[in-house]
Amino acid sequence: MNTEQLIFYFFSALLLTSALMVVSIQNLVRSIFLFFVSLFSLAALYIFALADFIAITQVVIYVGGVLVLMLFAFMLSNKELLNSLQPIKKSFKFYQLIGIFICLAFLFVLVSLNLQIDFSNLSWIKSSNPIMESDNTTHTIGILSMTRYLLPFEVLSVFLLMALIGAAHLARKGKKT
Repeated sequence: MNTEQLIFYFFSALLLTSALMVVSIQNLVRSIFLFFVSLFSLAALYIFALADFIAITQVVIYVGGVLVLMLFAFMLSNKELLNSLQPIKKSFKFYQLIGIFICLAFLFVLVSLNLQIDFSNLSWIKSSNPIMESDNTTHTIGILSMTRYLLPFEVLSVFLLMALIGAAHLARKGKKT
C-alpha cells in the first residue's frame, strides 16, 4: 500500500467516523465542530478525485460560510431556549428501527450493484476524456462559465439575488397585530 492510498483511507475513515459522530452526539457544539472535521475530510477526498474546484468551493462556501453561520446562530440564540433543552432518552422507538432498516436496505442495494457492475466496460465511461493531473479544472470552469455558459450563469445570479432580496424582506417583516 502506497502513501496516497494511506492518506485516502485516513481521510475516508475520518469522514465516516466524524459524520457518524455528528448525528449521534448529544452536545450541539461538539456536533458542529465534528461537522467541521467531516467537511474538511470531504474536501480532501475531492482533491484525491482531482476535483480541485469542488474542493475549494467546499472549503470556502460550506466550511467558511455555512458552518460559521451555524456557530454564530448557536452562540447568539436565546440562552433560555438552550437551557430548556431536555436530554433525549436512549430507548429506540419503532420508527427509528424502520429508518435503520431502510438505511441498511439502501446500503445492501448500493453494495450489490457496485459488485455487479463492471465499471471499466461502461460505454459512457470509455467515451469520456479522463481528467489528468496536469489539467486545470478551475481554469476550464472559469473560461466556460464566462463564454459558453454565460447566459445560464447570469440567470442563476439573478435568481440568487431574488432569493436574497426575498429572504431579507421576510426577515424584516414584523408581525402585524
